[in-house]
Amino acid sequence: MSSHHIVREKQEPALLVLSLRDFSEELLGQLLEWSPTVITIPDVAEQLAAYEIKVDIIIADAAPADMQSDVKLIPQNNQTQVSAAMTYLTNKGYPAVNVVTRDVTLSDFEPYINSINVVIYSTRQKIYPVTSGFSKWKPANENVGILSVYSNLETTGLSREIEDAFVTTADGFFSLKFAEPFVFISEDID
Repeated sequence: MSSHHIVREKQEPALLVLSLRDFSEELLGQLLEWSPTVITIPDVAEQLAAYEIKVDIIIADAAPADMQSDVKLIPQNNQTQVSAAMTYLTNKGYPAVNVVTRDVTLSDFEPYINSINVVIYSTRQKIYPVTSGFSKWKPANENVGILSVYSNLETTGLSREIEDAFVTTADGFFSLKFAEPFVFISEDID
């Protein structure tokens, strides 16, 4: 007996690919597993085409000469690539986006946090925003970083290593409480 999955458009997170440099092919495969809407930039579109990955949308003011058929063009219009993509996704009602990039500028994503769930994959880290009261189960000795400015931080299940780097103290839940509406945290990925 085989199983068939029906995926409705926008049910799975969109995939915004800004760089594949030093990124795990296995993890990219996992992010592509449910056929998300793939958005990218011209340079990366060529790489994705070499991997035989279908691109749905390219962010550029002019269509690349070798653009695949049935690819939509989103003009950048003097915005950052992230801003152009995030504005498109939020305007189209996407509930979530996974972002693959090497260089992360969190301030590019902050204006969209209340409109779309964002998870950023950067080389060996998974970065995402959390609200105060966030808790998650992790094994002991796992790294957790807080990448945003915060005040009145209270943690359970974490030991501060240096500045904004923490390690889980035991198998189990860790939690964060803070004064800000959200902070970005990072976890190591294999």
